[in-house]
Amino acid sequence: MNLGRPKAVPYTDNPEGFTGIDKQPVREPVRVSAPGPKGIGGSGLAGDAVCKRQHHGGDDQAVYAVAREDLDDWERELGRALPHGSFGENLTTEGIDVSGALIGERWRVGSEVVLEVSSGRIPCVTFQGHMGEERWVKRFTQKGAPGAYLRVIQPGEIRAGDPVEIVHRPDHDVTVALVFRATTTERHLQPRLLVAGEALHPEIRAWAREYAAKNGT
Repeated sequence: MNLGRPKAVPYTDNPEGFTGIDKQPVREPVRVSAPGPKGIGGSGLAGDAVCKRQHHGGDDQAVYAVAREDLDDWERELGRALPHGSFGENLTTEGIDVSGALIGERWRVGSEVVLEVSSGRIPCVTFQGHMGEERWVKRFTQKGAPGAYLRVIQPGEIRAGDPVEIVHRPDHDVTVALVFRATTTERHLQPRLLVAGEALHPEIRAWAREYAAKNGT
């Protein structure tokens, strides 16, 4: 489990110059709850900074999860260590196919918290600067393993090492990876996302409906 504090950096596109992407592991219990609408609410984890709320945070992006296995893959490719929190994630999971998770899939974390998958992460200039890797946004996009944003269904406390259990998988085939492809490199896939229904991030659902209406699909 990882939390970020506001940090002034030269590479963020936040006009105020601060970012919370530099997240560090914490051992103490952390309260998790729905933070409120996008633009107003920040992170779903108490003590975690979200500095540009028009694009980050809010109920549908309350928690960001990345698979440890994906970080390990990037470690081999980049030739450097990527500790927990390196991608700005709140949860670094093990044994969960995060980018293969279904939209609307629900996870129980620890004994109390239930989270629901809503979308994948879209890389931005702040992520590029944080990583300090050439052509990072393009490389991350090509990899197609964006990690998952989740909303909070049942609040509570979590701590590092808590088990993550999949407690619900919806009856469709719309994965986080598919949503990522449809919103980045393969826009023609957007109508396929609509079968995920209300569980799909509302902004992406609106884009998919608009695309389907314009293209008669």
